[in-house]
Amino acid sequence: MSEVSSDRPFTVVTDGEPGALAGAVVAIGNFDGVHRGHRQVIGAALDRAAQFGRKAAALTFSPHPRKFFRPEVPLFSLSSERNKLRLLAATGLDGAIVFQFDAAFAATTAEDFVRRILVEKFGVGGVAIGYDFHFGKGRAGSPNFLSFEGTRLGFPVDVVPPLEDEGRPVSSGSIRETLAQGKVVEAAELLGAPWFISGEVIHGEKRGRELGFPTANIRLDPSCALKHGIYAVRADIDGQRVDGVASFGTRPMFDDGAPLLEIFLLDYEGDLYGKTLDVAFIGWIRHEQKFPSVEALKKHMMADVAQARAALQRSGKAFPRLGTL
Repeated sequence: MSEVSSDRPFTVVTDGEPGALAGAVVAIGNFDGVHRGHRQVIGAALDRAAQFGRKAAALTFSPHPRKFFRPEVPLFSLSSERNKLRLLAATGLDGAIVFQFDAAFAATTAEDFVRRILVEKFGVGGVAIGYDFHFGKGRAGSPNFLSFEGTRLGFPVDVVPPLEDEGRPVSSGSIRETLAQGKVVEAAELLGAPWFISGEVIHGEKRGRELGFPTANIRLDPSCALKHGIYAVRADIDGQRVDGVASFGTRPMFDDGAPLLEIFLLDYEGDLYGKTLDVAFIGWIRHEQKFPSVEALKKHMMADVAQARAALQRSGKAFPRLGTL
Protein backbone atom coordinates (compact mmCIF):
# COMPACT_ATOMS: atom_id res chain seq x y z
CA MET A 1 0.00 0.00 0.00
CA SER A 2 1.20 3.50 -0.73
CA GLU A 3 2.28 5.61 2.21
CA VAL A 4 -0.40 8.27 2.66
CA SER A 5 -1.19 11.06 5.08
CA SER A 6 -4.46 11.24 7.00
CA ASP A 7 -4.03 15.00 7.36
CA ARG A 8 -5.31 15.80 3.86
CA PRO A 9 -8.76 17.43 3.55
CA PHE A 10 -11.58 14.87 3.36
CA THR A 11 -14.52 15.67 1.09
CA VAL A 12 -17.91 14.03 1.58
CA VAL A 13 -20.32 14.10 -1.38
CA THR A 14 -23.88 13.20 -0.46
CA ASP A 15 -26.08 14.74 -3.17
CA GLY A 16 -25.09 12.49 -6.05
CA GLU A 17 -22.90 15.13 -7.70
CA PRO A 18 -19.14 14.54 -8.03
CA GLY A 19 -17.87 17.97 -7.04
CA ALA A 20 -14.20 17.83 -6.07
CA LEU A 21 -14.17 14.03 -6.43
CA ALA A 22 -14.82 13.97 -10.17
CA GLY A 23 -12.33 11.69 -11.91
CA ALA A 24 -11.25 9.96 -8.69
CA VAL A 25 -10.28 6.32 -8.40
CA VAL A 26 -13.03 4.81 -6.26
CA ALA A 27 -13.09 1.94 -3.79
CA ILE A 28 -16.68 0.66 -3.78
CA GLY A 29 -18.34 -1.10 -0.85
CA ASN A 30 -20.48 -0.80 2.27
CA PHE A 31 -17.36 -0.55 4.47
CA ASP A 32 -19.18 -1.29 7.73
CA GLY A 33 -16.46 -1.08 10.37
CA VAL A 34 -13.72 -0.28 7.81
CA HIS A 35 -11.90 -3.47 8.76
CA ARG A 36 -8.61 -4.87 7.42
CA GLY A 37 -10.30 -6.45 4.42
CA HIS A 38 -11.89 -3.13 3.50
CA ARG A 39 -8.53 -1.44 3.83
CA GLN A 40 -7.04 -3.85 1.31
CA VAL A 41 -9.63 -2.59 -1.20
CA ILE A 42 -8.96 1.02 -0.19
CA GLY A 43 -5.22 0.39 -0.52
CA ALA A 44 -5.71 -0.82 -4.10
CA ALA A 45 -7.58 2.40 -4.91
CA LEU A 46 -4.88 4.52 -3.28
CA ASP A 47 -2.15 2.75 -5.24
CA ARG A 48 -4.00 3.15 -8.54
CA ALA A 49 -4.72 6.82 -7.79
CA ALA A 50 -1.04 7.45 -7.05
CA GLN A 51 -0.13 5.74 -10.33
CA PHE A 52 -2.47 8.00 -12.32
CA GLY A 53 -2.01 11.18 -10.29
CA ARG A 54 -5.70 11.24 -9.36
CA LYS A 55 -7.68 11.55 -6.16
CA ALA A 56 -8.92 8.43 -4.34
CA ALA A 57 -12.35 8.11 -2.76
CA ALA A 58 -14.69 5.57 -1.20
CA LEU A 59 -18.04 5.06 -2.89
CA THR A 60 -20.47 3.77 -0.32
CA PHE A 61 -24.16 3.54 0.53
CA SER A 62 -26.51 4.71 3.29
CA PRO A 63 -28.34 2.94 4.75
CA HIS A 64 -26.74 -0.48 4.38
CA PRO A 65 -28.66 -2.32 1.59
CA ARG A 66 -29.65 -5.05 4.05
CA LYS A 67 -31.51 -2.45 6.12
CA PHE A 68 -33.39 -1.35 2.99
CA PHE A 69 -34.33 -4.80 1.75
CA ARG A 70 -35.05 -6.33 5.17
CA PRO A 71 -36.00 -3.46 7.52
CA GLU A 72 -37.77 -5.88 9.88
CA VAL A 73 -34.49 -7.70 10.63
CA PRO A 74 -32.14 -5.71 12.91
CA LEU A 75 -28.64 -5.31 11.52
CA PHE A 76 -25.83 -4.92 14.05
CA SER A 77 -23.84 -2.11 12.45
CA LEU A 78 -20.16 -2.07 13.36
CA SER A 79 -19.98 1.68 12.81
CA SER A 80 -22.53 4.47 12.61
CA GLU A 81 -22.65 6.36 9.32
CA ARG A 82 -20.63 9.21 10.83
CA ASN A 83 -18.05 6.91 12.39
CA LYS A 84 -17.68 5.04 9.10
CA LEU A 85 -16.74 8.34 7.46
CA ARG A 86 -14.33 9.17 10.31
CA LEU A 87 -12.63 5.79 9.83
CA LEU A 88 -12.48 6.27 6.05
CA ALA A 89 -10.99 9.74 6.53
CA ALA A 90 -8.10 8.19 8.47
CA THR A 91 -7.09 5.87 5.59
CA GLY A 92 -5.61 8.59 3.41
CA LEU A 93 -8.54 8.80 1.01
CA ASP A 94 -9.45 12.21 -0.37
CA GLY A 95 -13.12 11.74 0.31
CA ALA A 96 -16.27 9.65 0.20
CA ILE A 97 -19.21 9.52 -2.17
CA VAL A 98 -22.31 8.48 -0.23
CA PHE A 99 -25.30 7.28 -2.21
CA GLN A 100 -28.72 7.16 -0.58
CA PHE A 101 -29.83 3.56 -0.93
CA ASP A 102 -33.53 3.95 -1.68
CA ALA A 103 -36.07 2.37 -4.02
CA ALA A 104 -34.82 4.33 -7.03
CA PHE A 105 -31.21 3.36 -6.40
CA ALA A 106 -32.15 -0.29 -5.77
CA ALA A 107 -33.87 -0.34 -9.19
CA THR A 108 -30.72 0.85 -11.02
CA THR A 109 -29.40 -1.89 -13.28
CA ALA A 110 -25.77 -2.93 -13.19
CA GLU A 111 -25.31 -1.54 -16.71
CA ASP A 112 -26.76 1.84 -15.75
CA PHE A 113 -24.69 2.00 -12.57
CA VAL A 114 -21.51 1.59 -14.59
CA ARG A 115 -22.42 3.78 -17.56
CA ARG A 116 -24.53 6.55 -16.01
CA ILE A 117 -22.95 6.83 -12.56
CA LEU A 118 -19.35 5.66 -12.73
CA VAL A 119 -18.55 6.89 -16.25
CA GLU A 120 -20.91 9.72 -17.23
CA LYS A 121 -21.44 11.34 -13.82
CA PHE A 122 -18.18 10.70 -11.95
CA GLY A 123 -15.74 9.97 -14.77
CA VAL A 124 -13.92 7.51 -12.52
CA GLY A 125 -10.22 7.01 -13.10
CA GLY A 126 -10.43 3.44 -11.83
CA VAL A 127 -12.35 1.15 -9.49
CA ALA A 128 -11.30 -1.18 -6.66
CA ILE A 129 -13.73 -3.77 -5.25
CA GLY A 130 -13.69 -6.88 -3.12
CA TYR A 131 -13.86 -10.33 -4.67
CA ASP A 132 -17.50 -10.80 -3.59
CA PHE A 133 -18.88 -7.36 -4.47
CA HIS A 134 -22.18 -7.44 -6.38
CA PHE A 135 -24.26 -4.46 -7.42
CA GLY A 136 -27.24 -3.30 -9.43
CA LYS A 137 -30.83 -4.51 -9.57
CA GLY A 138 -31.01 -8.10 -8.43
CA ARG A 139 -27.27 -8.00 -7.63
CA ALA A 140 -26.68 -8.76 -11.31
CA GLY A 141 -23.36 -6.92 -11.43
CA SER A 142 -20.38 -9.11 -10.52
CA PRO A 143 -16.63 -8.49 -10.34
CA ASN A 144 -16.25 -10.18 -13.73
CA PHE A 145 -18.96 -7.99 -15.23
CA LEU A 146 -17.38 -4.81 -13.84
CA SER A 147 -13.94 -5.85 -15.07
CA PHE A 148 -15.33 -6.46 -18.57
CA GLU A 149 -17.14 -3.10 -18.57
CA GLY A 150 -14.05 -1.32 -17.29
CA THR A 151 -11.99 -2.72 -20.14
CA ARG A 152 -14.69 -1.75 -22.63
CA LEU A 153 -15.22 1.76 -21.26
CA GLY A 154 -11.63 2.63 -20.46
CA PHE A 155 -11.05 2.39 -16.70
CA PRO A 156 -9.07 -0.24 -14.75
CA VAL A 157 -10.79 -2.47 -12.21
CA ASP A 158 -8.82 -4.01 -9.34
CA VAL A 159 -10.53 -7.00 -7.73
CA VAL A 160 -9.08 -7.66 -4.28
CA PRO A 161 -8.97 -11.30 -3.06
CA PRO A 162 -10.38 -12.35 0.35
CA LEU A 163 -8.32 -11.73 3.46
CA GLU A 164 -8.04 -14.27 6.27
CA ASP A 165 -6.57 -14.04 9.76
CA GLU A 166 -5.35 -17.43 10.99
CA GLY A 167 -8.08 -19.16 9.00
CA ARG A 168 -10.84 -16.71 9.95
CA PRO A 169 -12.37 -14.58 7.19
CA VAL A 170 -11.91 -10.87 7.76
CA SER A 171 -15.45 -9.71 7.09
CA SER A 172 -18.08 -7.53 8.74
CA GLY A 173 -20.17 -10.65 9.40
CA SER A 174 -17.38 -12.50 11.17
CA ILE A 175 -16.62 -9.43 13.29
CA ARG A 176 -20.29 -9.09 14.28
CA GLU A 177 -20.27 -12.74 15.39
CA THR A 178 -17.07 -12.22 17.37
CA LEU A 179 -18.49 -9.19 19.21
CA ALA A 180 -21.71 -11.10 19.93
CA GLN A 181 -19.50 -13.57 21.82
CA GLY A 182 -17.76 -10.79 23.76
CA LYS A 183 -14.43 -11.55 22.06
CA VAL A 184 -13.35 -7.93 21.67
CA VAL A 185 -9.64 -8.79 21.42
CA GLU A 186 -10.31 -11.05 18.44
CA ALA A 187 -12.58 -8.40 16.93
CA ALA A 188 -9.74 -5.89 17.20
CA GLU A 189 -7.43 -8.29 15.34
CA LEU A 190 -9.91 -8.52 12.47
CA LEU A 191 -10.68 -4.82 12.46
CA GLY A 192 -7.07 -3.71 12.81
CA ALA A 193 -7.98 -1.59 15.86
CA PRO A 194 -10.32 -1.87 18.84
CA TRP A 195 -14.04 -1.78 18.06
CA PHE A 196 -15.62 1.44 19.30
CA ILE A 197 -18.92 3.24 19.68
CA SER A 198 -19.85 6.90 20.05
CA GLY A 199 -22.66 8.18 22.20
CA GLU A 200 -23.96 10.99 24.35
CA VAL A 201 -23.68 10.70 28.12
CA ILE A 202 -27.15 10.65 29.67
CA HIS A 203 -28.49 10.74 33.20
CA GLY A 204 -29.00 7.38 34.91
CA GLU A 205 -30.30 6.16 38.25
CA LYS A 206 -27.11 7.30 40.07
CA ARG A 207 -26.67 3.78 41.52
CA GLY A 208 -23.00 3.71 40.55
CA ARG A 209 -22.35 6.90 42.50
CA GLU A 210 -24.09 5.41 45.54
CA LEU A 211 -21.84 2.32 45.25
CA GLY A 212 -18.68 4.42 44.95
CA PHE A 213 -18.34 3.82 41.19
CA PRO A 214 -19.93 6.79 39.39
CA THR A 215 -20.62 5.98 35.75
CA ALA A 216 -21.06 7.77 32.45
CA ASN A 217 -24.12 6.19 30.84
CA ILE A 218 -24.63 5.81 27.08
CA ARG A 219 -27.63 4.28 25.32
CA LEU A 220 -26.45 2.21 22.34
CA ASP A 221 -28.46 1.51 19.20
CA PRO A 222 -31.09 -1.19 19.91
CA SER A 223 -29.56 -3.33 17.14
CA CYS A 224 -26.24 -3.54 19.00
CA ALA A 225 -25.58 -7.23 19.57
CA LEU A 226 -22.44 -6.90 21.71
CA LYS A 227 -22.46 -9.60 24.38
CA HIS A 228 -23.70 -8.35 27.73
CA GLY A 229 -20.90 -8.24 30.26
CA ILE A 230 -18.07 -6.28 31.85
CA TYR A 231 -15.29 -4.85 29.66
CA ALA A 232 -12.05 -2.93 29.90
CA VAL A 233 -12.56 0.20 27.82
CA ARG A 234 -10.75 3.35 26.74
CA ALA A 235 -12.69 6.58 26.15
CA ASP A 236 -11.82 9.72 24.25
CA ILE A 237 -13.10 12.81 26.07
CA ASP A 238 -12.41 16.01 24.13
CA GLY A 239 -9.14 14.56 22.86
CA GLN A 240 -8.10 13.09 26.23
CA ARG A 241 -7.81 9.29 26.44
CA VAL A 242 -9.16 7.93 29.72
CA ASP A 243 -9.14 4.26 30.76
CA GLY A 244 -12.17 2.66 32.33
CA VAL A 245 -14.26 -0.40 33.08
CA ALA A 246 -17.73 -0.69 31.59
CA SER A 247 -20.85 -2.76 32.03
CA PHE A 248 -23.09 -3.35 29.03
CA GLY A 249 -26.36 -5.04 29.79
CA THR A 250 -29.65 -4.99 31.65
CA ARG A 251 -28.45 -4.62 35.26
CA PRO A 252 -29.85 -7.91 36.68
CA MET A 253 -28.84 -6.83 40.18
CA PHE A 254 -31.37 -3.99 40.03
CA ASP A 255 -33.98 -3.71 37.29
CA ASP A 256 -33.30 -5.90 34.22
CA GLY A 257 -34.11 -2.85 32.13
CA ALA A 258 -33.21 -1.84 28.58
CA PRO A 259 -29.54 -2.45 27.71
CA LEU A 260 -27.28 0.40 28.80
CA LEU A 261 -23.53 1.03 28.62
CA GLU A 262 -22.28 2.23 32.03
CA ILE A 263 -18.65 3.38 32.12
CA PHE A 264 -16.63 3.90 35.30
CA LEU A 265 -13.69 6.06 34.25
CA LEU A 266 -10.46 5.47 36.12
CA ASP A 267 -8.62 8.46 37.58
CA TYR A 268 -11.02 10.99 36.07
CA GLU A 269 -13.29 13.63 37.53
CA GLY A 270 -15.57 15.94 35.60
CA ASP A 271 -19.12 16.57 34.44
CA LEU A 272 -19.75 14.56 31.27
CA TYR A 273 -23.52 14.95 30.88
CA GLY A 274 -24.36 15.90 27.31
CA LYS A 275 -20.87 15.17 25.99
CA THR A 276 -20.34 12.68 23.17
CA LEU A 277 -17.65 10.11 23.93
CA ASP A 278 -15.82 7.64 21.71
CA VAL A 279 -15.49 4.39 23.69
CA ALA A 280 -13.17 1.59 22.52
CA PHE A 281 -13.57 -1.95 23.88
CA ILE A 282 -10.17 -3.31 24.88
CA GLY A 283 -10.81 -6.52 26.84
CA TRP A 284 -13.47 -8.87 28.20
CA ILE A 285 -13.64 -9.28 31.99
CA ARG A 286 -16.71 -11.33 32.93
CA HIS A 287 -20.39 -12.04 32.35
CA GLU A 288 -23.07 -9.77 33.72
CA GLN A 289 -24.57 -11.43 36.78
CA LYS A 290 -26.72 -11.02 39.87
CA PHE A 291 -24.96 -11.15 43.25
CA PRO A 292 -26.40 -12.19 46.63
CA SER A 293 -25.80 -8.74 48.13
CA VAL A 294 -24.71 -5.20 47.32
CA GLU A 295 -21.49 -5.83 49.25
CA ALA A 296 -20.73 -8.84 47.05
CA LEU A 297 -21.35 -6.66 43.99
CA LYS A 298 -18.96 -3.98 45.24
CA LYS A 299 -16.30 -6.59 45.92
CA HIS A 300 -16.58 -7.88 42.34
CA MET A 301 -16.53 -4.32 40.98
CA MET A 302 -13.22 -3.69 42.75
CA ALA A 303 -11.85 -6.87 41.16
CA ASP A 304 -13.21 -5.72 37.78
CA VAL A 305 -11.28 -2.47 38.10
CA ALA A 306 -8.05 -4.34 38.86
CA GLN A 307 -8.52 -6.65 35.86
CA ALA A 308 -9.38 -3.70 33.61
CA ARG A 309 -6.24 -1.82 34.65
CA ALA A 310 -4.13 -4.88 33.81
CA ALA A 311 -5.79 -5.38 30.41
CA LEU A 312 -5.46 -1.71 29.53
CA GLN A 313 -1.81 -1.65 30.54
CA ARG A 314 -1.15 -4.64 28.26
CA SER A 315 -2.91 -2.89 25.38
CA GLY A 316 -0.54 0.08 25.34
CA LYS A 317 -2.30 3.03 23.70
CA ALA A 318 -4.61 0.98 21.50
CA PHE A 319 -7.41 3.09 20.03
CA PRO A 320 -9.01 3.39 16.58
CA ARG A 321 -7.46 5.89 14.20
CA LEU A 322 -10.08 8.48 13.29
CA GLY A 323 -9.98 11.24 10.73
CA THR A 324 -11.60 14.67 10.90
CA LEU A 325 -14.72 15.44 8.87
